[in-house]
Amino acid sequence: MSRFLILIATAGSAALLLGAFGFQYLGEMPPCKLCIWQRYPHGAAILIGVLALMVPMVILPYLGALAALATAGIGAYHSGVELGWWEGPNSCTSGPIGNLSGEDLMQQIMSAPLVRCDDVPWELFSLSMASWNAIASLFLAVLWVAAANHMRKNRI
Repeated sequence: MSRFLILIATAGSAALLLGAFGFQYLGEMPPCKLCIWQRYPHGAAILIGVLALMVPMVILPYLGALAALATAGIGAYHSGVELGWWEGPNSCTSGPIGNLSGEDLMQQIMSAPLVRCDDVPWELFSLSMASWNAIASLFLAVLWVAAANHMRKNRI
């Protein structure tokens, strides 16, 4: 049972990562900085999952859960940036322009990134890709923890 849960959690991270690459390369939606940050924990979860399938150590599913929670946290943060609840990194969002001179405004435009973190290029049921990643990753974290608990219970 724990191997099956690990396999599903690993495949889930792989599917989310492949989906992100699909949007980028097939859908021609280049990622912003926060989108890229959400990919790294999925990559880590995939590596942890492969290792956990080869070496049944109870710590590995917990590490997989931490990776899933990390990407969920980044996704939730990114969702808040998109909704304007808080500011994102200066390198990928726009600040207020009311008090800027024409020259300062031009400087801000010229130094702005090509892909902004506070724009939503795609959504489904009013949720952005970052929001869906956060939700799916929380589900994957639950699978990882269930696998770890099953291993502990059965002393695998």
